[in-house]
Amino acid sequence: MDAKKSNVRLVVAGLLLGLFMAALDQTIVSTAMTRIIEKLGGLDKFVWVYSAYMIAMVVSTPIFGKLSDMYGRKRFFLTGTALFMAGSILCGTAQNMDQLIVYRAIQGIGGGALMPIVFTIIFDLFPQEKRGKMMGLFGAVFGLSSVFGPILGATITDNISWRWIFYINVPIGILSFLFIVRGYHESASRRKQNIDWLGAILLAASILFFMFALELGGTDGWAWGSWKIVSFFVAAGVLLAGFLLAEARAKDPVVALGLFKKRLFTSSMMISFLYGGVMIAAATYIPLFIQGVFHKTATQTSTVLIPMMLANVVSAQIGGRVATKFPFRNSMVASALVLLAGCALLGFAMDLSSSRLAIGLFMIVVGLGMGVSFSLLNISTLSSVPPQYKGSASSLITFFRTIGSAIGVTVFGVLQKNDFQSAVKALPGASPEMAERIKSGQALLDPAVQAKMGIPADVLNTLLAKLGDSIIYVFQWSVLLPAVALVFALLMGKARLSAAQGAPQGSQAGGRGSHGGEPSGQAEPTPGS
Repeated sequence: MDAKKSNVRLVVAGLLLGLFMAALDQTIVSTAMTRIIEKLGGLDKFVWVYSAYMIAMVVSTPIFGKLSDMYGRKRFFLTGTALFMAGSILCGTAQNMDQLIVYRAIQGIGGGALMPIVFTIIFDLFPQEKRGKMMGLFGAVFGLSSVFGPILGATITDNISWRWIFYINVPIGILSFLFIVRGYHESASRRKQNIDWLGAILLAASILFFMFALELGGTDGWAWGSWKIVSFFVAAGVLLAGFLLAEARAKDPVVALGLFKKRLFTSSMMISFLYGGVMIAAATYIPLFIQGVFHKTATQTSTVLIPMMLANVVSAQIGGRVATKFPFRNSMVASALVLLAGCALLGFAMDLSSSRLAIGLFMIVVGLGMGVSFSLLNISTLSSVPPQYKGSASSLITFFRTIGSAIGVTVFGVLQKNDFQSAVKALPGASPEMAERIKSGQALLDPAVQAKMGIPADVLNTLLAKLGDSIIYVFQWSVLLPAVALVFALLMGKARLSAAQGAPQGSQAGGRGSHGGEPSGQAEPTPGS
């Protein structure tokens, strides 16, 4: 069936719901985790509820992106939606932590299909003069999900049951599935390709070893310098080298390495990677700072990120709308400068005496700098590649952002823990055993842990102040990420999304199908871009 007959409103509604569902599940679990541990046990394994989702999504994202290029977007969007709903139902029925971890991995595989394919369908569906606006709308979903996720998670957990934070995905997913089935009709034309099984297996194995090393490193029995962690990193490196060799020889590679010769494409990937690190630092450590310094509970801090995320939403809209007015470089340079200012404010202007209002203003600056990337980097990436690689390219943006977040949370975690333990060991009467017992200090935020440890009130306040200082130390280091991103933004060249005077033939009411020829949204050709 011809893509011209797609029902654009139904498709957009279905895509928005699918993206919101996948993005929401990255944040909604956090405020329910205490209750989940109470019911299921498994305190020593709870971190894998997050890690299993992230690892599965990272591994599956580039593979689904390539498959969508080969066989069409629709079938893999629907596959991802079905997997996500199945994983959600299973999560809601979990009877122990091991089951929940496995079921979260199923969700992650579904999320690996949904997130990149959404943006590729939008690029296929709309003529170039509308793409910026639509990308801004969809980029804003990430900010909205970050705002509503913790609030919704706390509300559902407190008033219904933690199981419903997963069941709520089912009606959202069903609507998304039905809207896409009924409304989206892509072109039946295909370019015959071979499946690069060797490349897919090597890539998946390399990512698995790398992610396991990041997740296990520094935990009990898995010291960073231990032979087990080192061997994981070595295995990841060897498998990555094998993957690169396989891709250089493959007829239809999972990841076309030639795309990285394009300055615009490579710069977009690197900025996505670096912004992912900043995003995870802000989302993780600002709530912890508020909890420790202002003595709030996790539920009370579930709304603390609202200023940053609302600014994120506004900025994502702006990023999409300016894509046709200015070169990508100009917009991303402005974004990186604003983000650099926001990180500097958190690292050097914020202290233990800062008011909530001041911290909120600092978060707004970070959000304004961050949000542009959610829309503009998708546009710059998809504008720089041929149509047969758009699914792969879109998946790589998600891939690099997620890898950036994974590495960022690990590196920043090490920095924060080391700084906190050094401060604790310097306290009068403190012992190395005490520093090791409280580790990064985050356990001190749990009233149950405070009572169990029996720490006097004055000592506890001192420790929480040191925790706040160690978080500020993290933000001081975070300044490096937007600074490096600024360099890559300057390398993006003069490419921009040219606004067409009218929709090109084949783009009316739904655009060309996923494989129906070159969409008119290519960046203006510039040397090296």
